[in-house]
Amino acid sequence: MISRQLWLDRIRRAWLHRPIVWLSGVRRVGKTTLARMLPGARHLNCELPAAVRTLADPELFLGGQPSGAILVFDEIHRLPDPSLPLKIAADGYPNLRILATGSSTLAATRKFHDSLTGRKQAVHLCPVLWEECAEPFGVGDLDRRLLHGGLPEALLEEEKRPSSFSEWIDSFYARDILELFDVRNRQGFLSLFRLLLRWSGGQLDIGRVARRCELSRVTVGTYLEALQTAHAVHLLRPFHGGGTREIVARPKCYAFDTGFVTFEKGWDALRPEDRGILWEHLVLDSLRFRLSDDRIFYWRDKSGREVDFVIRRARDRVDLVECKLDPDELDGRAAKAFRAIYPAGENFLASPAVKEPYRIRRGGCVFTVRAPGPIAPPAGGMT
Repeated sequence: MISRQLWLDRIRRAWLHRPIVWLSGVRRVGKTTLARMLPGARHLNCELPAAVRTLADPELFLGGQPSGAILVFDEIHRLPDPSLPLKIAADGYPNLRILATGSSTLAATRKFHDSLTGRKQAVHLCPVLWEECAEPFGVGDLDRRLLHGGLPEALLEEEKRPSSFSEWIDSFYARDILELFDVRNRQGFLSLFRLLLRWSGGQLDIGRVARRCELSRVTVGTYLEALQTAHAVHLLRPFHGGGTREIVARPKCYAFDTGFVTFEKGWDALRPEDRGILWEHLVLDSLRFRLSDDRIFYWRDKSGREVDFVIRRARDRVDLVECKLDPDELDGRAAKAFRAIYPAGENFLASPAVKEPYRIRRGGCVFTVRAPGPIAPPAGGMT
């Protein structure tokens, strides 16, 4: 079993602000396992008839719980009216702590008649972070994490099993996309999804994608929205505002998990040139764990110079993060061009094997080299 202490701490911090935590994440990312790690929690699987009967009268059930009790409503969207017990719990029993889980954002299913504004805090459970791998696997197992991906079951397998990834994709469509979003064109949707997996980490050209999948641009936009809501892809917006030659409109599209990227590409082993873009995925997951999505961008200009990630800190301050497996491979020219426009902020180089942060100079810029994780950076840094 993989320790998910980072996520348990995140849930407990969320309860300090709201009585309800909405824990979402893709199928098999470990939501149920994480919920069962909460000491003393009462767990109800809402896919089971017994749980449905138990929650048929929410006031009766909630009123019988001791003060301070922790209740887990797993797959709560399976209930006939899933928002009702949550609303009653938040309004009438604020002394209880509720963890509700689902594959998508709370608003994804039409069953929810109340968005629970002001009553909940959302936590998006990512595949296993690189810093979570360090203890059970060691730094030398980066290739395992990149190739197998971060779904706990797949990560712990001795060998990568392509059949498991195919089964997951079929289940994802049937249980999440078809059921929650009523997408009936299975072939067209999966064609798009598989294409995005193969092109993960690149700029998204809607017209090109539409042509390759034989879908309209409107349909591609609709499917993309469903994939984002279901946490299967993430669109990273370009940072711009101070330069006339900056890319301003085309996002980069990242798939949710490196294992599915390598599966769709047909890779059963990694070459040196394969690792860089996959490492970017792990760094992005670490940033998203610590920062809200609206603070993370990438930067590119029309000369092709690109900064992997840009973090908005304040009105005139932005940090940049470059991703390199080998810090010696960084030349710093893109960072220099970026800093000519946005001079204020920290520069970071994310590399997997760094035990203690250190500083280097590249392209006239000073970078703090460090691994993603809880190591305390300089003021204003990555965490």
